[in-house]
Amino acid sequence: MFAMNSYFSVQYLAVLLPVTVVLYAVMPQKARRVVLLLASYAFFWAVSGKLLVYLLASTLSIHLLGLWLSHLQEKGDRYVKTLPKEARKPAKAKSLRRQRAVMAFAVVLHVGILLTLKYSRFFITNVNALFQFFRSPFMLSVPAFLLPIGISFYTLQAVSYLFDVYRRKIPADHNLLRLALFMGFFPQIMEGPICRYSDTAAQLWEVPSLSWRNLTFGLQRILFGVMKKMVVADRLNILIQNVFTNYEAYDGFVTAIAVVCYTVQLYMDFSGTMDLVIGTAQIFGVKLPENFQRPFFSHTISEFWKRWHITLGTWFKDYIFYPLSMSKPLKKLTSHARKHLGNHFGPLISGSIALFCVWVCNGLWHGAGWHYLFFGMYHFVLILCGSLFEPLVIKVTGILHIRRDSAAYRGMQIVRTGLLVCVGELFFRAEGLRAGLIMFQKMFTDFSLAAFDDRSLFTIGMDKYDFLIVFLVMVLIFLISLQQEKGIVLRESIAARPLAIRFAVYYALILLIVIFGAYGAGYVPVDPIYAGF
Repeated sequence: MFAMNSYFSVQYLAVLLPVTVVLYAVMPQKARRVVLLLASYAFFWAVSGKLLVYLLASTLSIHLLGLWLSHLQEKGDRYVKTLPKEARKPAKAKSLRRQRAVMAFAVVLHVGILLTLKYSRFFITNVNALFQFFRSPFMLSVPAFLLPIGISFYTLQAVSYLFDVYRRKIPADHNLLRLALFMGFFPQIMEGPICRYSDTAAQLWEVPSLSWRNLTFGLQRILFGVMKKMVVADRLNILIQNVFTNYEAYDGFVTAIAVVCYTVQLYMDFSGTMDLVIGTAQIFGVKLPENFQRPFFSHTISEFWKRWHITLGTWFKDYIFYPLSMSKPLKKLTSHARKHLGNHFGPLISGSIALFCVWVCNGLWHGAGWHYLFFGMYHFVLILCGSLFEPLVIKVTGILHIRRDSAAYRGMQIVRTGLLVCVGELFFRAEGLRAGLIMFQKMFTDFSLAAFDDRSLFTIGMDKYDFLIVFLVMVLIFLISLQQEKGIVLRESIAARPLAIRFAVYYALILLIVIFGAYGAGYVPVDPIYAGF
């Protein structure tokens, strides 16, 4: 099997995807399901080899556990119906306890595998540091596990499926092939979006015939994603790598440039991958959930996280935040706090506890490191402060007669939110928490325009033409995003144009990628960033 490392590799775009499309087109309907599943496992094998066994084991386990939960539910329901009314409540409680035990086992199994593979090294390293601090001769051996691609993504999909069966939102699927397609569909396996069973399972099973509209719209989306990744994200990589790796050698101005560039790179890389992924799925008639909704138009950090990595945020909201905030202890706390602190601040007490847990999980989900945990706590504090001080902000702007719906005020909010996001991404990308703190300090204590004056800024990994290309493409993407923010669907507008205009747009996009893409001599192929999380 040929090696493959990303959706942007030649092997994927020129071999796997076209071959899959051709086989899908010529096969009868039922056989298309097998084509998609084999393509998915071929992609996984090409990237992770024999680690495919983890995906297979996860798929088989949720299939069996889902059937077990369904059996307990049906058995409990039948038994309760045979009892007199006074005996039904205890019987329901007993049945529910059994289902909870199965659900607890399922969560421990799947999350336990993720924790072991991804976080055991981080945990043991910190335990050894603690032993060393207390001069203990005892040291634990640090394991080295190989991580299969997408384990953080498909683990969350597996857990969401079981929770939805447990909550009776969906029936347990008796068809292992359909469940395998839901878990392993190749466009989403590496970086998401994190789908629910109700999002994609039925669509994948329908396997409709290829249509010209889906094919052309899917290819458009793929090209747009490739442009974001290869022209912008990959071009910025050398400068970012140099500054973040050798941060002590650069002053605050260069550091600030690198931080902004990394924020742009991360967005272009991840959203570009989502464009390619969603476009690929559309070719096969599958509508995946959107993962981005122009996050840099956000007015607050809270809104930003409703627009950025949307499927991860909704997963945390539905399976961590709401269950915690609606638990009996926190509901009692909310009721008590509401009486003493009022309707605004009262609910914030329990809400902040649930929010804290969400952001601990969010930070660590991205990686095993203190800087990731700091990143989570940073955004937790910002969101909490936004909720706490909202009444004060409303009061002050009212006293000062500032119109909160004015263009100037909303523009200020967008700029402020963008700057706060950049600071968070500094710690997210830094080579550890200590490095992040040093870089943050430098932006205030060692800020100088010397690197711009002597043109040394253009020798770190990008010359002035690289900066110009990035700037012009970012202007283009901004204008497109601005139209989308107004509700204008540009792809529909282009599709309604004459054939000559449509193909002129397509060829212009292809030429932009071919001429200005960051590949060849002087550039190192960059794996999609979120594939490592």
